[in-house]
Amino acid sequence: MNILDKIVADKRKEIALKKMIFPQHQLEGSVLFDRAKNSLATALQNSATGIIAEHKRRSPSKSVINQNLNVQDVAIGYGKAGACGMSVLTDGKYFGGSLDDLLLARAAVQMPLLRKEFIIDAYQILEAKAYGADVILLIAAILTRQEIKDFSELAKKLYLEVLLEVHDEKELISSLMPSVDMIGVNNRNLKTFEVNLKTSKLLSHLIPNDFVKVSESGISSIDAIRELKEYGYQGFLIGENFMKTAQPGATAATFIKKLQA
Repeated sequence: MNILDKIVADKRKEIALKKMIFPQHQLEGSVLFDRAKNSLATALQNSATGIIAEHKRRSPSKSVINQNLNVQDVAIGYGKAGACGMSVLTDGKYFGGSLDDLLLARAAVQMPLLRKEFIIDAYQILEAKAYGADVILLIAAILTRQEIKDFSELAKKLYLEVLLEVHDEKELISSLMPSVDMIGVNNRNLKTFEVNLKTSKLLSHLIPNDFVKVSESGISSIDAIRELKEYGYQGFLIGENFMKTAQPGATAATFIKKLQA
């Protein structure tokens, strides 16, 4: 069993427990459930930089990245830096995150928030809405086409945007549908955790222009972003490069200024 399979197996157990403790009607009664839509796709299309800055404490591939920072401080820093949006890891066991991180980020900033999670159940989409997310992540590698369709259409009903993550041509071709807003090409193989930016370049021409193209993982330089822009990418998800520093917001600000120069 690879790491992705382990994460999904643990996630199924976690969701079953949560459903017993916090029934669906409690999520739907959240004060945040009726929030107006805040579009990440539009923010990326209107931005010269396209940075989606991530809050991530640790990962299976890198172990501890940064455990010492307050998520609200990170969110405020990213907002001041000019990020288009913020990605918040909510998986606890493997990434050290929580839904409370999403809630605290929502209280701190107005920018679009992406719930970065291994979504395998509609319940998690209701959670995302209840805790203040604007965007959900759907990972093609762990979902069937029907699940992607059902989950993305539910997201639309809740005024949430959908970032669909793919890793190869097969996933991309089998997953495209109008209820998806953004296509994220993950340069990291989730089974081996190897990173290669060529993945984004190779898949770029297969992504229709109806979707905002986002490149994820392994992006650490200005040159890499400028190169990927030539392939039509408008969004760039960066986490570790900012989070491994003592002041992620300040690091992001410096990075974005250089990108604008």
